[in-house]
Amino acid sequence: MQDRGEEEHLAPVIPLFGSGADAGSQERRPSAHHPAARAAEALAHAERTAALRAVGHRPAASGGDVGPDDEPTPDPDEVRERAEAALVRKLRAKALSLSEARSVLREHDLDRDAIEDVIDDFSARGYIDDRTLASLLVTSGVERKGQGRIALARSLSQRGIPREIIDEALEELPDDDAERALEYARSKAPGMSRLEPDTALRRLLGQLARRGYGGSVAMNAARTALREAGTGRTGVRFVESD
Repeated sequence: MQDRGEEEHLAPVIPLFGSGADAGSQERRPSAHHPAARAAEALAHAERTAALRAVGHRPAASGGDVGPDDEPTPDPDEVRERAEAALVRKLRAKALSLSEARSVLREHDLDRDAIEDVIDDFSARGYIDDRTLASLLVTSGVERKGQGRIALARSLSQRGIPREIIDEALEELPDDDAERALEYARSKAPGMSRLEPDTALRRLLGQLARRGYGGSVAMNAARTALREAGTGRTGVRFVESD
């Protein structure tokens, strides 16, 4: 069994988003009643329960041991602590949307009112913030993946972020999809130098489409990049479409 020091070490309070209180603010250090501070106790309780079940016992609601056939009514406080601890573990691994956080809590049999109470608590402290997450995903999608607006919107929607927040995040982007598409196409075109021009064009258009670039933006970017890379040197001429 773990001593108290080890239990406290299991759940360090860490800032998960930059939109909460300032780095030096005391609000970044939740009270002892906050889920993040109670996570260590919940984890330790879960470990003790697992150990008792391994030998055929369950902890009784009154604190004593009962036989393996007895099914004590779950303590709502313990159910909530286990759900909060699971959510803290998920948040340590990656940022979650409000929708994803609710799903985690539902998996641990927390009722609707308790779920919303935990969500409100975590949100108030900046641990869960859809707008911050949307901004981070847009930045990552553009800078690391070269995604366009369509792909970005699809990615954020898949994370359960509401449409109005997605639109707000995309509005912050400069209207330079054509430039980003061309930059991506230029990074891929040299690797297609051995392909027939029409094959190279189809393949590059497909790659651009998967990143959210379509229509004339994708076509212009693909043709320009392939022309610059010399892929069209076989004499096949790209014809502008209407």
